[in-house]
Amino acid sequence: MSEVVSALLEIADRQDVHVLVQVHPNPNVRSIFESSLGKHHNISLLSPLSYAEFVALLDQVDFILTDSGGIQEEAPALGKPVLVLRETTERPEAIEAGTALLVGTNRARIVRETFKLLDDADHYRAMATAHNPFGDGFASERIVGVLLNGR
Repeated sequence: MSEVVSALLEIADRQDVHVLVQVHPNPNVRSIFESSLGKHHNISLLSPLSYAEFVALLDQVDFILTDSGGIQEEAPALGKPVLVLRETTERPEAIEAGTALLVGTNRARIVRETFKLLDDADHYRAMATAHNPFGDGFASERIVGVLLNGR
């Protein structure tokens, strides 16, 4: 966790960045983030949000750093690149499609890949517009069509 915290501090030192961190409610986790990140002027610590609030927030950010498998699925639907703060993922299709990149928890790699998304418009665009391996967002319409029309 110290590597991730260090990376977030380095990223937030850029004047063109504001880091939003949704902090896990576990008191042990919360205390680490609050003591390490809470006073930085470019970091906002957020309490857990409702699903609707969280998706609305995801839609507003440029990209996401996460260790959450669910977010690895949500972000591509919104055209948001994902840097995965894990060594492995149960969502390898996101990595293969190019919507997500495994960066692990090494501070230097997190910072390098974050800055690459910030500074390289072609790299950002490639990840943001990569094929969404989790669907196109029209499954419910297709299901209704099948139920109503048998096709």
